[in-house]
Amino acid sequence: MKRAICTGSFDPVTNGHINIFERAATMVDELIVCVFVNKKKQTFFSAEERVELLRQSTQHIENLKVDYFGGLVPDYMAQHDIKIIVRGLRSLTDFEYEVNEAQMIKHLAPDTDTIFLLTAPELMFVSSSGIRELAKFKGSVKGLVPECVERAILKKLTI
Repeated sequence: MKRAICTGSFDPVTNGHINIFERAATMVDELIVCVFVNKKKQTFFSAEERVELLRQSTQHIENLKVDYFGGLVPDYMAQHDIKIIVRGLRSLTDFEYEVNEAQMIKHLAPDTDTIFLLTAPELMFVSSSGIRELAKFKGSVKGLVPECVERAILKKLTI
């Protein structure tokens, strides 16, 4: 079985992420989207909320599983017999960052490979940090995130 992992904080998951997941899922038997938890990082949504929003947002992708982990990516990959990492790229800046990450993972787990997918052009400007900033100032995130995420953002801002 060919398995791949797509990791991130997904705080929140965006339509750009969904685009990458949909395309990556066609290339493998199973795609695991894994929320990596950094206890030191201040997040908009809790890890549990992000996992649930990912599950809701990706339920249409039959071979996708959502999980979470608090350790090193290569450790998770070894525990789940995964050899492929999928990363989405929006820009040259993303590429420079992701290449360094891929090389570090390759150093730690030489039998792994990273596949880079370009985000759809119409979504290249969408980022989780941009969504958080927009939401903070009560800007509309409609069309930039899945509907369940839009509702969760609105709910969180009214609490």
